[in-house]
Amino acid sequence: MEIKAAQKIVDDWIKEYGVRYFDELTNTAMLMEEVGEVARIMARRYGEQSEKESDKNKDLGEELADVFFVLICLANQTGIDLEEAMLKNLKKKTKRDATRHKENEKLK
Repeated sequence: MEIKAAQKIVDDWIKEYGVRYFDELTNTAMLMEEVGEVARIMARRYGEQSEKESDKNKDLGEELADVFFVLICLANQTGIDLEEAMLKNLKKKTKRDATRHKENEKLK
């Protein structure tokens, strides 16, 4: 699925099932909440914290999709074409970091 298609799918879903977008501030808070859920899984499953029994069934993919969904909501309601923004961002990173990581001794 292309990012533009994902933005359209989310917009259509909001209009059919969500009634309307939550305001931008609410969606920003929701994004932070969803990122926190991803962080919890990462810290416990891949980090040094022990994983609680109740967290073992948490689906990382589902939590990442929740982050992506809310991120798309924010992009849609603020008029951001995420596909265009991502391509612009990659171009900037490529120019800025063309040799930076290759020359980083910590990554060798």
